[in-house]
Amino acid sequence: MKCRLHPIATKALVFGAVLCVLLAVFSLYTRPDFMLTLANEVWSCF
Repeated sequence: MKCRLHPIATKALVFGAVLCVLLAVFSLYTRPDFMLTLANEVWSCF
């Protein structure tokens, strides 16, 4: 037996997951040490 969610519930779950990911990414931008490490790693690729 398959359990199907209501389309509105599915959209709400997707929206919540995307919001959590965006908040996590934006919180990393407030850490200068992370930004410096990221810049150094990107620069080392060239």
